[in-house]
Amino acid sequence: MFQSIIDAHIHLDAYKIGERQRLLKEMSENNIETMITVSQNLPSAVINLSMARNEPKVKAAFGFHPEQPLPKETEIEALKLLMNHYQEDMVAVGEIGLPYYLRKDNPEIQVEPYIEILEYFLQAADAIHKPVVLHAIYEDAPIVCSLLEKHNIKKAHFHWFKGDTKTVSRMIQNGYYISITPDVLYEEEIQQLVGVYPLSQMMVETDGPWPFEGVFKNKLTHPKMIHQSIKKIAEIKGEKLEDVYKKLYVNTRDFYDM
Repeated sequence: MFQSIIDAHIHLDAYKIGERQRLLKEMSENNIETMITVSQNLPSAVINLSMARNEPKVKAAFGFHPEQPLPKETEIEALKLLMNHYQEDMVAVGEIGLPYYLRKDNPEIQVEPYIEILEYFLQAADAIHKPVVLHAIYEDAPIVCSLLEKHNIKKAHFHWFKGDTKTVSRMIQNGYYISITPDVLYEEEIQQLVGVYPLSQMMVETDGPWPFEGVFKNKLTHPKMIHQSIKKIAEIKGEKLEDVYKKLYVNTRDFYDM
């Protein structure tokens, strides 16, 4: 029997309504205790807030995903007001970070305005004593590490992380957490990261509805995929499966203060 799991990063609001209902209905039979649904923007945060208030197994994070055009100042202010007013209904500030892929597609995009927004949210998270969920990969990751250090943010979760060994060492030293996606079953880069990153600073996620390849090709991204991720993590780490289940579960519960 599978042990209990927590999906540490999913965009539940981005699923079609019928798919969302299916995931919620199938949580118990797949030993999915909690899904932490992160927000793309203000409308996304409003939907996630509603789900979190109506479904005890859903926990919400509010933020502005960086892989999109800059928001208006009014939207940022509204998000901050939402976070301040509904602190008890949120577990983190996220998803926030820097627009790596957006800048790859549009090199003329300047990163400085996104850094300014990120700092705004880091300060907001610090003010309400919430952890942050980060989209920060490759050369953006050292920039974000510096910002976390600047604002003395200790509880940082880098989801689906990819980066150089120097940055990985820095993140480990600073106590930052990462979460592993189902592509750990077939992506060597992710397998290598699992090999070097401490299990004590690791969680698991789907980032659904983002689709995966390999055994998951053409399948709806579902938190139950995490069971296969954990099996692979245990194999890479050379640890007992039940011990890895327990550690990842406790890590997530503790990090998000649930």
